[in-house]
Amino acid sequence: MSKSLPPPPSLFCNEGSEEGCITDDRIQEILHSFLTALGDREDVVILPPDYTRFHSQAGKITRFICEHYKFIPTTREGTQQQNDDQHQTSSPPSIDTATTTRTGTATATTTQQKGGKRKYDNDTNNNTNNPTTTTTPSSTPTISILPALGTHAPMTKTQIRKMFGDELANRTPSPFMVHDWRNDVVTIGHAPAEMVSKATDGMVNQPWPAQLNTHVWSKRNTNNPQQKAQPNRSLILSIGQVVPHEVMGMANFNKNLFVGVGGVEAINLSHFIGAVHGMERMMGRASNPLREILNYASETYLEKELDLWYILTVVGTSGKGEVEVKGFYIGRDIECYNMACDLSLKINFTMLDKAPNKIVVSLCEDEFHSTWLGNKAIYRTRMAIADGGEVVILAPGVTQFGEDDAIDALIRAYGYVGTPAILKAMDDNTELQENLSAVAHLIHGSSEGRFSITYCPGHLTKEEIESVGFQYKDLEEAKMLYDTDSLCDGWNTRVNSSGVKEEFYYISNPALGLWAVQSRFDESNTGKSNTGIDADVPVISTTVEQSASLGSGGVGGWAKPPQD
Repeated sequence: MSKSLPPPPSLFCNEGSEEGCITDDRIQEILHSFLTALGDREDVVILPPDYTRFHSQAGKITRFICEHYKFIPTTREGTQQQNDDQHQTSSPPSIDTATTTRTGTATATTTQQKGGKRKYDNDTNNNTNNPTTTTTPSSTPTISILPALGTHAPMTKTQIRKMFGDELANRTPSPFMVHDWRNDVVTIGHAPAEMVSKATDGMVNQPWPAQLNTHVWSKRNTNNPQQKAQPNRSLILSIGQVVPHEVMGMANFNKNLFVGVGGVEAINLSHFIGAVHGMERMMGRASNPLREILNYASETYLEKELDLWYILTVVGTSGKGEVEVKGFYIGRDIECYNMACDLSLKINFTMLDKAPNKIVVSLCEDEFHSTWLGNKAIYRTRMAIADGGEVVILAPGVTQFGEDDAIDALIRAYGYVGTPAILKAMDDNTELQENLSAVAHLIHGSSEGRFSITYCPGHLTKEEIESVGFQYKDLEEAKMLYDTDSLCDGWNTRVNSSGVKEEFYYISNPALGLWAVQSRFDESNTGKSNTGIDADVPVISTTVEQSASLGSGGVGGWAKPPQD
């Protein structure tokens, strides 16, 4: 180990603006300064998102970190190719399915909140609290990479290669671990029942369990008394994109840990809390009751135990429609998250002048295979669509409802039929009480009768779509009406067969933003839920043990991981 260095400031970097673009060279420069300031480490745990967050740029950031530590060689040509892939369009590159690299154990935490702003300019040291240095590490640490899956399917070999590059994908033994959210987590503490009761308007009155992957928790400073003389031998780096989110209000920070590498009990209850609080009261709010619960757990259990740093991006699109980094933040507490949220709301939140009667949303065929993921088309547009309007979802890759067989069966059984009906079904059925994430998803995916939802799937039948409460339209017929190759993001006009003009709003990738009209956003700020929950609803008991779905339990909690 090299001579110890003074610790860097808790906010190391805060660069970003609506107009600028932070280049890969600049990101590498900042990371090099940051990691050098931290000093040498014996082991490093990296917590990036999975492939569903491809555009976060976490793949190349992970690669840059590994290159700094000489864990993989610096290959500019390979790096450039990966950059070209990740900047190409607003959709990820086409992939084939393949099995995961190997099983393993790990978990993570993220924290979120709202905040202030700092502007980025071309001064390479602007808002970065350490000068650039050419110092290199004296030794290569052990590095493990634990994608923050939550309850998503494990990443395939092809996804890993596309997102993280050939050098990391080919390395033997593989540094990639699979988060087992069912078996390999530990409850490190609880948030008080009073906080949960506040977040759910009294519907749930029990503590929230802060759960973390055991591999991550094993890296705490006090784990080994022999390390007290020289703490922080282990480093945890949580990487991700800050963007409006349907469950947490704004994505990332401690969500990456407590949900991304958390346990089924905490994940299910957090999703349920967000759902009954009301999605429209959550989205675009960095500060909200659910986030307060996660922040409490971070401040109480994480910040003193782990040498944990957050590396956060804000991502937008260029005038050519290419994905680019608009903001880059590094810190170890809520401050960097607050700043990232402030910029994200300027870049990723579109306030429309009027409510569209029709919104057409395109889902990338290689990214969205289920309504569990594809319903972002509903979440991100529900505060924009007019009363009585229609959201049309072009979903060529959607083959199923749930991400696994058991959740798929629950969706088919109960449908997207509105909050009151779903809560009544939960009260009557143990299988829903055991799967609160499914309950939350069914609530999130309902229009609550305010607008209609038309799915145009590539693989599900008319009978299947209509059985869960959606309208159906043939995909090929819909593509003739709405040619995505000729549409531009925003307002478009088409002339129907009767010669009548139809105005609609088009969104090519719902994962990159949030859309609303001012009146509905203001209405959601009143504190009244738009879910139709009756004020007299009884207190709901969620003490039933939360179960991972029956389609899971093996690799990363999945008995049947994706195969070739």
